[in-house]
Amino acid sequence: MTETPHPLYDRHADTLHRALTAITERGYWSAYPESPSPRVYGETAAADGKAAFEAYLGGDFPLDQPGTADRVATETSPFGVALDVRYPHPGADEVVAAASAALPAWRDAGPQTRVGVCLEILDRLHKHVFELANAVQFTSGQAFVMAFQAGGAHALDRALEAIAYAYAEMTRHPGTASWEKAAGKGDPLRMTKTFHVVPRGVALVIGCNTFPTWNSYPGLFASLVTGNPVVVKPHPRAVLPLAITVKYAREVLAEAGFDPDLVLLAPEAPGEKLASTLALHPAVKIVDFTGSTGYGDWLEANARQATVYTEKAGLNTVVIDSTDDFAGMCRNLGFTLTLYSGQMCTTSQNILIPAAGIATDQGHKSFDEVAAGIAATVGKLTADPARGVELTGAIVNDGVLERLDEVTKVGEAVLESRTVTHPALPDAVVRTPTIVKLAATDTEVYGREWFGPISFVIATDSTAHSIEILRSTVGESGALTAAVYSTDEAVLDAVEAAAIDVGVHLSANLTGGVFVNQSAAFSDFHGSGANPAANAALTDGAYVANRFRIVQSRRPA
Repeated sequence: MTETPHPLYDRHADTLHRALTAITERGYWSAYPESPSPRVYGETAAADGKAAFEAYLGGDFPLDQPGTADRVATETSPFGVALDVRYPHPGADEVVAAASAALPAWRDAGPQTRVGVCLEILDRLHKHVFELANAVQFTSGQAFVMAFQAGGAHALDRALEAIAYAYAEMTRHPGTASWEKAAGKGDPLRMTKTFHVVPRGVALVIGCNTFPTWNSYPGLFASLVTGNPVVVKPHPRAVLPLAITVKYAREVLAEAGFDPDLVLLAPEAPGEKLASTLALHPAVKIVDFTGSTGYGDWLEANARQATVYTEKAGLNTVVIDSTDDFAGMCRNLGFTLTLYSGQMCTTSQNILIPAAGIATDQGHKSFDEVAAGIAATVGKLTADPARGVELTGAIVNDGVLERLDEVTKVGEAVLESRTVTHPALPDAVVRTPTIVKLAATDTEVYGREWFGPISFVIATDSTAHSIEILRSTVGESGALTAAVYSTDEAVLDAVEAAAIDVGVHLSANLTGGVFVNQSAAFSDFHGSGANPAANAALTDGAYVANRFRIVQSRRPA
């Protein structure tokens, strides 16, 4: 059986083939420009996107899908902007039934057709990237440029990466094969075999507050392109970016001749626990989740009927042994801690420094001098409110504020957090990062995650002791990133060996424009699935291959 692809496959074939090359070569490539410059997107794109975003505010979100009995509005902007968008509120059984009914035709369309339609959805989203970026900004607290890049261009790149991996896995085997085996003096045994890509069933994506698109798009598109209808359950505080995504996905599906119920939005009412209800639904066979360790562990333990992909929390760690660019190291780490107020799952928390200090290009630096150097960069980046808020953004939820208050009681502050008034948005909740000094024995403090603009400089007995702490803390609690600074190749090798043992991605001697908390689609893996911080990687073959199975049929030739 030879698939006749949809015209959308031909339209986007060049993009697919370039993405397939990129995941093999692992060099730099991006399909979606990350600069919001009018020279790239046109003179009116930014204004048009902002107007489209503002048109949603205070009204009923335009989404026609089954099972909608009422509407819900649950978002509060970290920037203090009134959102008040009312979303259709379907029942769990209704959305699952609608998604299930849409599956057969989508399955039978074949991999090339599904890829073509999914790439057209990405193209449609890209045409509305400023609209999407505004929605990400005002629900997550990211500054606009970051929301445009991470929530728009980079999220689309990660979606395309997932589609490329999925296409490679779905087409690894031929669609048909002729089989012939000699049978002594008689005629050979001849069979014709057909291999069908069969989706698992309904997929559920549970969105997060901080990166509603970047963290959701890989799972959404990996499931959809492999034939699974997707129910998107946004975080109650960040519904709009995923509502916009679902809106344009449904438009493209309908235009392409498919049931738009292949993608459905499922916002929840306060206290409803819709995510848990959907995750345990017998028809839900795939769950993607980004968020807290506790809930991720619960999903893994209880959603037994589904394949569950989780990205949770961890203790991202830096080992500082020595450096030949002290100023560059401090600048790099200071920017890392400042960006989005440390509200990234990849931001460093535990910075391990020998108590006796380190060797640098500026001579020996004491423990306190190293800590002060990093703190000075953070202070410089946040000194001017107008510039600082374009890096820090706003605080995403009250839990972060509570941790900022709690951390004042656990150690001596090298740098205290400050309240900043946003020059353009006076109701925004802005806090600068804090850095707290701890001893290596304070494991009850640094041995848990403090999500937000909170990091610790930890005095260790030696670099060997720092490596031991990295092994124990990451091995027990997990991490998404690790970093090391050293001029000694033996130390670099020892930290790399430890990182391999505990399954964490490692960056060495970052002093320029590459930062430990940022990863590039098509080249960097995000999460490894090899430690407790995540059970999957964005994106590799394992992330997509178990979202479908191969079912064969055979007949005598």
